[in-house]
Amino acid sequence: MPARRFTATAAATVLAAGPVVLAGAGPAHASADHGRASAVVLRTGLDVSLLNKTVNVPLAVSLNEVRAPQSAERTVLTARLDGVDGGQPFSVLRADVASAKATVSASGAEASTNLTHARIHVPGLPLLSLIEVGQVTSKATCEAGRKPVASATLLGGVTVLGKKVTLTVGGPTEVKVPGVGEVRLDFSKTRTTSRTAAASALELKVSVNPLKLNVAEVEGTLTLGSVTCESPSAPAVSMSAPPPDIKPQGAPAESGLAETGGASTTPYLVGGGVVLLAAGGAAVALARRRHA
Repeated sequence: MPARRFTATAAATVLAAGPVVLAGAGPAHASADHGRASAVVLRTGLDVSLLNKTVNVPLAVSLNEVRAPQSAERTVLTARLDGVDGGQPFSVLRADVASAKATVSASGAEASTNLTHARIHVPGLPLLSLIEVGQVTSKATCEAGRKPVASATLLGGVTVLGKKVTLTVGGPTEVKVPGVGEVRLDFSKTRTTSRTAAASALELKVSVNPLKLNVAEVEGTLTLGSVTCESPSAPAVSMSAPPPDIKPQGAPAESGLAETGGASTTPYLVGGGVVLLAAGGAAVALARRRHA
């Protein structure tokens, strides 16, 4: 009886170990970055000096600025600066349309802006617009697996400090108005890399001395229609060995067994036979000792 129990236990251990050894790791998995996108209708970086030259009022405004990985869209028409003109609110931008949108997904990232019939003012020039534009748009597209693209367009006329101007791509345009100031404009600045794209519809470098509303000088920069995007990164794939073809123990032999000389379960059957043979020999030896 002890010999029989030992033999059965050994056989069960071998057969149970087979499926555990055969079981492989789980399937491969991947994680991906969906990229980035941002858009802003108007961004200012201006220093406003008051007449007494002892106080500088920074005018740093980001109008309709949106960022994604979450899809975002914003439409606001005015921005204001307090502390100028006796503390009265000051409108920086007036427009019929001023929208910014940024979107990301697994297929790519995209950002765009649209500014229509816009008039931009700086402190000290309440009646004279710094710049007026009919329509400016910008767009940056970063699709997965494709070269990023950036563009900016200008439709309609452009007026700077009351003067109509013609803008050209690739070169700055300078406007000087005696007694008022100077403005330098760059139209449609774009740049791309293997994964990123950026565009600015208009960039202005401003230096004006209005001498009104307690404002002596206004200097700095303004950007209209700024967009950026970044393509999704390549997915980080964690590979693991696929599970092998698991067959039940004792399954019928395949038709090609005679030609190949064995099947996938042969090593376990052979191992089980060896253990059973060793167990049988031990049982016989034990029986002879008892009879001796």
